[in-house]
Amino acid sequence: MNEELKKRLSTDEPAAREASNAISDDTGQLDVRFVLWRQFCAEYGVPIETLPSELDEEKRRRWEKMKEEHLK
Repeated sequence: MNEELKKRLSTDEPAAREASNAISDDTGQLDVRFVLWRQFCAEYGVPIETLPSELDEEKRRRWEKMKEEHLK
């Protein structure tokens, strides 16, 4: 796991756990947005191949809320 991601997840400080909404060449598949999407899909039974634009209204609202809580 990326060292920066490990550091963010291990801290008790909420602001430090927030992630940038930018994709980095260094993180690739471990980019926090992709990890968050995989977590969302697992929690709500959404196939991982689904695009956010394909979500129904309720799940799209949940996805937006999750992004707001975890991404800067």
